Amino acid sequence: MKPALQIRVQRYGWDKASRYYDDSWKEQLKPAQDRLLDMAALKQGEDVIETACGSGLVTFRAAMAVAPDGQVVATDLSEEMIRRAASLAEEKQISNVIFKRMNAEQIELNGRHFDAALCGLGLMYVPDPVKALSEKNRLLKPDGRAVVAIWGERRRCGWAEIFPIVDRRVSSDVCPLFFQQGTGNTIVHTFSQAGFKDIEVDRFHVTLSYPNQELALTAAFSGGPVALAYEKFDEETRAGVHAEYLDSIAEFRVGDGYEIPGEFVVASGRK
Repeated sequence: MKPALQIRVQRYGWDKASRYYDDSWKEQLKPAQDRLLDMAALKQGEDVIETACGSGLVTFRAAMAVAPDGQVVATDLSEEMIRRAASLAEEKQISNVIFKRMNAEQIELNGRHFDAALCGLGLMYVPDPVKALSEKNRLLKPDGRAVVAIWGERRRCGWAEIFPIVDRRVSSDVCPLFFQQGTGNTIVHTFSQAGFKDIEVDRFHVTLSYPNQELALTAAFSGGPVALAYEKFDEETRAGVHAEYLDSIAEFRVGDGYEIPGEFVVASGRK
């Protein structure tokens, strides 16, 4: 898939997924977000740039950590995610966040203003991860740190069959190289190529819990990266992908729900 088309697919896909995202993934992603924020060690008064902010699950916690004098500039490719996050910030009365719709590979801000750069579960989607991390490096003050969370190796993520299941029904890969950065030492090399030093990596296993079949299917199809393709499927096609996906996670069924294994990788580096 050409980079421009991949970016377009991701932008409009996450627009579609935005209304399902929190209910589908908020609890499941929390261990990765917890570790990301632990490694970032944000301090009061610091300024933070975040890419792939989504609905603000990391953003709001970061904003509270640097308040009252620090600020978070939170960016995302999806206009609907930005709108949702901005609305939630207003509800929560969090005023030290600025939301902007931007491409992580081309952040339209001047450099050397930020103490920390964050990205929670977004680097897997960009066409050029080195370029995206280089943008973070550009924006950081000397000795500033970048921290990213990604999914780990495909074989350790029990839900991974979602991609080939959908790919068999569409003409192009909806999410190419999704697991590449989480495989082996790839993320270390990406940080190094982007100009970072003192690179640290934490890899850990988790369990994604869904209390019933309906929520497991919503997370897989409506609330995640294949949402745009799924939106275009007719009822017969949807029934087919549902059946295939449930078969792929059948071994993880516990009672009426599912306990699906996953792996996260959280990595950090200094400018």
